[in-house]
Amino acid sequence: MVWWMMMKAAAAAMVMIGYNGWHISPHTTAKFLNIRIFDQPCNSSNIEEWEKPFVHYPKPETFSREECVCNPVRYFAIFSMQRSGSGWFETLLNSHINVSSNGEIFGKRERRASVSAITQTLDRVYNLDWLSSASKNECNAAVGFKWMLNQGVMEHHEGIAEYFKQNGVHAIFLFRRNLLRRIISVLANSYDKSNKPLNGTHKSHVHSSVEANVLAKYKPKINATTLIAELKHVDNRATRAIDYFKSTRHIVVYYEDVVGNRTKLKEVQDFLRLPYRELTSRQVKIHSGHLSKQVQNWDEIQKVLKGTQYESFLHLDYQR
Repeated sequence: MVWWMMMKAAAAAMVMIGYNGWHISPHTTAKFLNIRIFDQPCNSSNIEEWEKPFVHYPKPETFSREECVCNPVRYFAIFSMQRSGSGWFETLLNSHINVSSNGEIFGKRERRASVSAITQTLDRVYNLDWLSSASKNECNAAVGFKWMLNQGVMEHHEGIAEYFKQNGVHAIFLFRRNLLRRIISVLANSYDKSNKPLNGTHKSHVHSSVEANVLAKYKPKINATTLIAELKHVDNRATRAIDYFKSTRHIVVYYEDVVGNRTKLKEVQDFLRLPYRELTSRQVKIHSGHLSKQVQNWDEIQKVLKGTQYESFLHLDYQR
């Protein structure tokens, strides 16, 4: 609009010159107007009023969004715990052409040393200036990362929650219902780090049934004495995390629900207001089948959990 009005003014000036009988000779030194086309605000008329705090138009410093400049972007973070399916879940999200989830960016201690360090990192991610393998050539509709609860979340929850509210960040909580399965996965992964049965290489995730079968051969022995206390600790940690962020826009997703019912992925896409896509992952589950086949001391574990609030973990099963 600014450009059009200035062009009209210039045209009117030329008409006035002709009207007064002035002439421009070939030798006239012309002085051109320095016309600047100002950034026009993006049209958000099709976005509902309640959504507007959660819709963003980032202006990255490392590249130009060009034709994507007016494509709205939602910010998100996946809160989870190690060995809860977050890696698999993130690959599903990243299979969406308009989503970039950048992995565990707070694995490095210096990035989570203080609220200030955390917010500086978040600013880079949400401004699309965090370059990773998840970066997309297509227009982003959602950008985020996964954040383990033991990576500064619990210690700095007040500052993080405030940042989320001020900047319209969506929180996705991903936990396991069966915490016993998680313990088995944690112990098996710890063994793999030390012993590296796959040709001397540690792999937290695999992409073939052959690799999965190799890793699944190891059966950990669970400490039955501390099992109940450990289950309570993990359960309480998840509950507290959700409570810390109850004033933010959030959703709670359970790994088993995603495995058993892929419509849960549609709910997540709806939560982020994404155009619906079928999401896929190349990851292959390592520990499948009944739990009795995955631990050394199954009989002991059964005795400890029977009659407790965690007895259902002995029977709660699923397939992937």
